[in-house]
Amino acid sequence: MEYRKIKDEDDHDVASDIESVKGKSHTVASSNIAMATLGVGSSERINWKRKGVVTCALTILTSSQAILIVWSKRAGKYEYSVTTANFLVETLKCALSLLALTRIWKNEGVTDDNRLSTTYDEVKVFPIPAALYLFKNLLQYYIFAYVDAPGYQILKNLNIISTGVLYRIILKKKLSEIQWAGFILLCCGCTTAQLNSNSDRVLQTSLPGWTMAIVMALLSGFAGVYTEAIIKKRPSRNINVQNFWLYVFGMAFNAVAIVIQDFDAVANKGFFHGYSFITVLMILNHALSGIAVSMVMKYADNIVKVYSTSVAMLLTAVVSVFLFNFHLSLAFFLGSTVVSVSVYLHSAGKLR
Repeated sequence: MEYRKIKDEDDHDVASDIESVKGKSHTVASSNIAMATLGVGSSERINWKRKGVVTCALTILTSSQAILIVWSKRAGKYEYSVTTANFLVETLKCALSLLALTRIWKNEGVTDDNRLSTTYDEVKVFPIPAALYLFKNLLQYYIFAYVDAPGYQILKNLNIISTGVLYRIILKKKLSEIQWAGFILLCCGCTTAQLNSNSDRVLQTSLPGWTMAIVMALLSGFAGVYTEAIIKKRPSRNINVQNFWLYVFGMAFNAVAIVIQDFDAVANKGFFHGYSFITVLMILNHALSGIAVSMVMKYADNIVKVYSTSVAMLLTAVVSVFLFNFHLSLAFFLGSTVVSVSVYLHSAGKLR
């Protein structure tokens, strides 16, 4: 009897120990699950925070681009040399690419894909997009003789059409029906936003303004598609190396433009003649805009870029009301809304 009693007590103690171990295991497992959940939640919060910062940065840079160009004028004209401003933009972008490469070399070391040394066959293709961007960036200054800042933000979306068509022709990429519908809406939206009921002229922007906008769209579209073709030819190559060589040729072409167009002014008045604080902000804006787009592609997605473009159009219009006495008409509001929808449709058609 004593033996059976002791055995029952031992069995009870073993069962209690097992239940205790199970309880502790369950507690540990629950704790691990809770920590994992917190880790996922923390990671998601960080990603959302990055998306928010990048979206705000791109929206502010995009909306302020046209405003700063117009604001940099004095008495309706540029007192500084636009070719020197373009040269400084390319120089700053080149320096930022080199800075990014320096960090990569420090963390990962120098490899065949991130080294600056290259071959003639690889580098000979960069002068073409660099030259196209040169003419497009110069036209960006002169178009404001025919169009205001909000109108420019609307017409700038025409490069979506040129890019889509050139994608189809050069890269043989098919466009969906939704994208073609987006193109038609985009044309309608741009035209609606330019309707003018206060004068005999039907459209606010004159024929030279529309012509320059279309030429800019073609130059931007062709340069973008050509650059993408270059990048995808060697996808393992570090993007900062490819950007570096593109910006080097951009600097070279802008230096030639300075000699041809503004040599006397630069020689007599100095390289920075006519520069103001607004001019410096404009140069920084142009240089950082390209970096912001790259960060959107890295940390966010194309939808973020679409929303940034749409919000930027409205922000430019609102700010222009206070700075330049811009009249925010119903036609402009409806046109910008249609443009926003068309840009979204183009992006949605691409993602499907």
